[in-house]
Amino acid sequence: VQLQASGGGLVQAGRSLRLSCTASGTISSLSVMGWYRQPPGKQRELVANINYVGTTDIAASVKGRFTISRDNAKNTVYLQMNSLKPEDTAVYYCKAFVRDDSRWGEYWGQGTQVTVSS
Repeated sequence: VQLQASGGGLVQAGRSLRLSCTASGTISSLSVMGWYRQPPGKQRELVANINYVGTTDIAASVKGRFTISRDNAKNTVYLQMNSLKPEDTAVYYCKAFVRDDSRWGEYWGQGTQVTVSS
């Protein structure tokens, strides 16, 4: 199982970006999918996650600006980031709980850089 994240980049404050993360490989079931971020010099933190039926959990620091969604048919999770701030600058990682043909496992994507300039 692999997670491939995309959509990062350099944007000015106040603009938007949309991140995508697609799971591929032997997948019989997907559970919670989510996004984490690691700002420079800081620890990785939860941004948002979403379960299979669409229930979400959003960090207070991004609530009202970021939206998480998923397309179960495409094994893909999205993070729509609006009104970006310089403090949103970080490497963004996706994570998913995936069952292959025998067991559940936790998988991480490779990370995508988001840089917000003031």
